[in-house]
Amino acid sequence: MAHYFDDIRREYEKIRRDNERMQRDRREEAYHMVEGLEEVEDNIRSLGYEAAKAGLLSGDQDVAASAQKELKTLEGIRRSLLLKAGLPADYLDPIYNCPYCKDKGYLEDGSRCSCLERRLTAYLHRGSHIERQIETNNFGNFRIDIFSDMPYGEKNISPRKNMEDILEGVETFMDTFKEPNDMNLLFYGATGLGKTFLSHAVAAEIMARGASVVYETAFGMIRICEDKVFNKSGEQEAEMAYDSLFKADLLIIDDLGTEMVNSFTNAQFFNILNTRLIEGKKTIISTNLSPREISSVYGDRVFSRVFDKFVPMEFIGEDLRWEVNTL
Repeated sequence: MAHYFDDIRREYEKIRRDNERMQRDRREEAYHMVEGLEEVEDNIRSLGYEAAKAGLLSGDQDVAASAQKELKTLEGIRRSLLLKAGLPADYLDPIYNCPYCKDKGYLEDGSRCSCLERRLTAYLHRGSHIERQIETNNFGNFRIDIFSDMPYGEKNISPRKNMEDILEGVETFMDTFKEPNDMNLLFYGATGLGKTFLSHAVAAEIMARGASVVYETAFGMIRICEDKVFNKSGEQEAEMAYDSLFKADLLIIDDLGTEMVNSFTNAQFFNILNTRLIEGKKTIISTNLSPREISSVYGDRVFSRVFDKFVPMEFIGEDLRWEVNTL
């Protein structure tokens, strides 16, 4: 695990170097385009230094306030010059991939930034291959046309209309993701109807919005629990992977019901689910089991928590995997 932290540190260093190089290139370009801009920039740097010096050495607040007022005037002139040249007003501002930690990975209070947490999460759950999966399984590649528009079986609705309703619910889930609304999703239905694809697509969208996402199959999740509980070596990675099941902004559990079910797995599943619900963390469960089967396999305690706090979304229709290899 230590070597991965070293890799991350080097990655942040590279990001900062690249952004500093880009900022230098922008400055040279702007100086070439805008007459008088370089002189204004020099005055801003000089005045900023003098203002800081006055505040620290003399302690004269009037002197510091006067310098700050002049500094704001010069910054206004800089913005005007840039805009007049057709450049953004913030064109010469420092460039950061993450404005919160300024590409350092840690906040001013020493805690981990969300961007570092996302990198660690991706590493800890690399076996799920979610980064690779979402390259193809995303909303940009989703095809509603492959779902039949004819009523299915005894259902008084077509698979296409059913999927449109599901997408509407998923959109609400994503749009209100940061709200404390206790909205979680249960995808259930037969195989080959798009449950995993849609789970990947939601993961891609939520990750793009800067939230941390853990994607695991039920089997993979239980393996992580076993590694933590029976981890005799005390490896940090096992502890961190287990903790991320509780702490991730979004936990997606795919293929619930494919893992070996016993008292240990049931207790772990309930503990993770219940803790996340109490803390207001969002969860998506995908399963081939029907609600009745979930109750039978996992018991009333798990069943009541799932159907009390999850929006059930049934996927219907014929297996589509022979029609399109992305479902």
